[in-house]
Amino acid sequence: MEKDFISIYDYPREWFEEIFETARDVKNKTKSGEVYHPLKGKTMAMIFQKPSARTRISFEVGMYQLGGYALYLAPDNIKIGERESISDIASVISRYNDCIMARLFDHKHIIELAEYSSVPVINGLTDLLHPCQVVADMFTILEHKGKTDNLKIAYIGDGNNVANSWLNISTKFPMNLSLGIPEGYDPDKDIFERAVTSDVSNIQICRDKFSAVKDADVIYTDVWTSMGQEDKAEKRKIDFKDFQVNDELLKTAKSDCIVMHCLPAHRGEEITDEVIDSEHSVVFDEAENRLHAQKAIIIKLLTYFL
Repeated sequence: MEKDFISIYDYPREWFEEIFETARDVKNKTKSGEVYHPLKGKTMAMIFQKPSARTRISFEVGMYQLGGYALYLAPDNIKIGERESISDIASVISRYNDCIMARLFDHKHIIELAEYSSVPVINGLTDLLHPCQVVADMFTILEHKGKTDNLKIAYIGDGNNVANSWLNISTKFPMNLSLGIPEGYDPDKDIFERAVTSDVSNIQICRDKFSAVKDADVIYTDVWTSMGQEDKAEKRKIDFKDFQVNDELLKTAKSDCIVMHCLPAHRGEEITDEVIDSEHSVVFDEAENRLHAQKAIIIKLLTYFL
């Protein structure tokens, strides 16, 4: 078993099935008001190079609910890779804490952080991958569809870190993954090729959103412009204008399809109010499940390695 949760690809399907089971259990405990403190006395350092609402709140609240403590380290506190080497930061912080969660720009930095840390490191997001998000997404799909296998997942939008993580999980769970992405915005080439050649799932890239969504069980979208790409926002609005998730597109999917978005949403751009607020939307269940899925990941890593 890997010490760190950096990429979905690093773990077998069985590991995620255990995560889903644990997430269901801790969610039920939380909802019933049961006190459950398996991580009493444990601490997590949270390194934020990229600020975030959901990531900070879900990890901080999650550690508290598990009886532990999460320490928020803002971008100016660490300035990872600037004030001192990543290896030194990893060595020091892991002497103080039982776990590290980092939300960074450069994926190479989290790889180095994990290499020199003596405690588990969790990837809270990099420009390449967003594994915790997609684990929570799969848990949400399991809740609403009753299964994870052999569903059609239509991802509409940018081939970004979320799309890359969907490709990674398609190597663990069989699915029909249809990526509706405009020319020039494809996911990482190596990750795509690895997913296609794994032969676990049927994967295709479509340049037309209606073809991508036809008979879909799940429609998934994300912002057209991610953090750090603000200077390209106007061009992206033009390039992605035909990839909006709206009522017209919804009619192409199955009648019982669910709509997902990792948030924050730019309403009126990648998704309309009518869709994100519709009966098909599970967006806020999905956001809540970040909390429970991440608690399951933390429990799994700390129980095994500490």
